[in-house]
Amino acid sequence: MSLKKTLTIAGSDTSAGAGMQADLKTFQELNTYGMVALTAVVTMDPETWGHDVTPLPIDLLDKQIKTALSIGPDAIKTGMLGSEEIIGRAAQAYKDSDADFFVVDPVMVCKGEDEVLNPGNTEAMIKELLPLATVVTPNLFEAGQLSGLGKLTSIDQMKEAARIIHERGAKHVIIKGGKALEGQEAVDLYFDGETYTLLTTEKFQSSYNHGAGCTFAAATTANLANGQSPREAVINAKVFVASAIKHGWKMNDFVGPVQHGASNKVEKIEVATKEV
Repeated sequence: MSLKKTLTIAGSDTSAGAGMQADLKTFQELNTYGMVALTAVVTMDPETWGHDVTPLPIDLLDKQIKTALSIGPDAIKTGMLGSEEIIGRAAQAYKDSDADFFVVDPVMVCKGEDEVLNPGNTEAMIKELLPLATVVTPNLFEAGQLSGLGKLTSIDQMKEAARIIHERGAKHVIIKGGKALEGQEAVDLYFDGETYTLLTTEKFQSSYNHGAGCTFAAATTANLANGQSPREAVINAKVFVASAIKHGWKMNDFVGPVQHGASNKVEKIEVATKEV
């Protein structure tokens, strides 16, 4: 049996809940052959769980990308891209590949919504990545940055942000409202350039959701590689990540990761869709 091949250009989360570790777990669960080109290593202070990001040399990233492209990924996703130069390298990797799909997860913070890793990266993402993106998967904070609208607190604001991001080049936009949007449901907004669709599940009161964003983008990437349409890919990615969040588990006193295999092994959460 021949597996579709998926490549993530992302950072390493040493705790293994997010980053390329989450991507590879998701690729495996969704029956693709995962590869990685590593951009940085994120470590945590055991006493405070404060994050420290160590970029890898750019020439080492180039060698990794060259190796992966020689194998021939069918779909590529991005994760933590810590500088404008690395963003440009990720864009060029897709241009140099024969991959059919490019999923942009516009990671701007390690955890929380206080300060972007590098403010100049936002403009570089808009210029370099959005015009290439098959699907872009921002959360509310990232969508506010990519659209220039700032803080998003309503469905109408999400729709406007999705419209702007689409105009800036992304073919398909999925804005993850998740737990951040007020209400009793976890609501994401999908826009294909013509139709806005709400994707809704129960909002699970789990604090064990580390890696949910990476997992969603990786699931979208694997689903595209396996032949699903962009709409199908994001809906099924929400099934995958909602199940993973519901069955997340406590790792230590600071964090708990999602359970990546939950939808395959424990419970598959249903997603309601509604055009708005």
